[in-house]
Amino acid sequence: MLIPSNLLLGKKILLGVSGSIAVYKSLELVRLFIKAGAEVKVVMSEASKKFVTPLSFETLSANQVLDDTNESWANAHNHIKATEWANLFVIAPATANTIAKLANAIADNMLLQCALAFPHLKIIAPSANTNMINNPITKANLKMLGIANYEIVATQTKELACKTVGDGAMAEPLEIFWQCAKALLRDDFWIDRRVIVTGGGTIEKIDDVRYISNFSSGKMASALATALYCKGADVNLIATKFEKELPLELYTLDVKSSSEMLEYLKDSIRIAKKGKLSKATLMRDEQIHLIQKKPYLFMAAAVSDYVPSFEQVGKLKKESLGGAWELKLKENVDILSSIDKDGIVTVGFKAEMDTQNALENAQNMIDKKGVDAVCLNVLKDASSFGTETNSVEFLTKERHESIPLADKLSVAFEILEHAKTL
Repeated sequence: MLIPSNLLLGKKILLGVSGSIAVYKSLELVRLFIKAGAEVKVVMSEASKKFVTPLSFETLSANQVLDDTNESWANAHNHIKATEWANLFVIAPATANTIAKLANAIADNMLLQCALAFPHLKIIAPSANTNMINNPITKANLKMLGIANYEIVATQTKELACKTVGDGAMAEPLEIFWQCAKALLRDDFWIDRRVIVTGGGTIEKIDDVRYISNFSSGKMASALATALYCKGADVNLIATKFEKELPLELYTLDVKSSSEMLEYLKDSIRIAKKGKLSKATLMRDEQIHLIQKKPYLFMAAAVSDYVPSFEQVGKLKKESLGGAWELKLKENVDILSSIDKDGIVTVGFKAEMDTQNALENAQNMIDKKGVDAVCLNVLKDASSFGTETNSVEFLTKERHESIPLADKLSVAFEILEHAKTL
């Protein structure tokens, strides 16, 4: 997925790196932050400099690295000013030793002093040998940090530098990036709100080796789900196709046919309507009242209008079909019309090639299918599918907003801003 160059524009990130072989991955993490528009400063432990030199981080970040040898109180190059400057403090990699010291508020190096001085949310990505990460004391330390304004990016299981195969490897830089983006882009409106997104073209079986489908790539749905994840929503992405390297915390359901999609969608709507309670900011009679945030559905899937009348078992033989084959189709269930949309804000998606009647057809869809809004995508031809960019007309009964051509994740964020007003 193409990450917008302004996704983290104006955000300031302080990255701490401790002495693990995984520190080389932190260079890629800096590159991702910078590419997304963030400003980055790096604080290094002395042990980390055995693996990567400060010059490497300074080259990528265009900022001087802070370490035990160069702190200055004549300017802002110190652990107090650096932490006052930052919107987010990330430690990646965080060794077992660093984790132990963090959990006990020990500040005997520059990185740890920054951690102790930074009062806001901190994100750490552990990296350690399997036995070290699974040590009961390390686990207890991580639990302690979890209740002390730290978020932990889970380690992964793979072959480690010590040749052990097991848990303990630092998460991939892109996964750390997404969790940092979520911490920086959270929106009170979307936080903990249950949202369902459907995507991709459904696959309708003819027999066990053939099917009918369409050209929908599912990229817009993946972009919407990722944007919602970054905003803090409780997202459920139900799709036939997914973008690569989505945030691992994003809950996905892989489906094939329209009937399978409908089944999972009904279950997801039922669960979403139960709601997740969040603390309201309204105070009444000195008590905190709990409110249920209204769930949302973004129906971006391209559901087949027709399906085979008779699904065949096995493979149909050419010899038995003869020189001509007439495939009988029947009208498919209209998922968007048939689901229970009461109590859920619903945004439909419509692809049109008829440029003259596209807007009218999309407006008619609002009443015909009982949705709150429609995202209209006017296609040129089959080459319009699977692209990295999109433009959308956001329509309600009362208004029409144009979202200009941009990468799909940027378009997704714009759609969410319009959807907040429904």
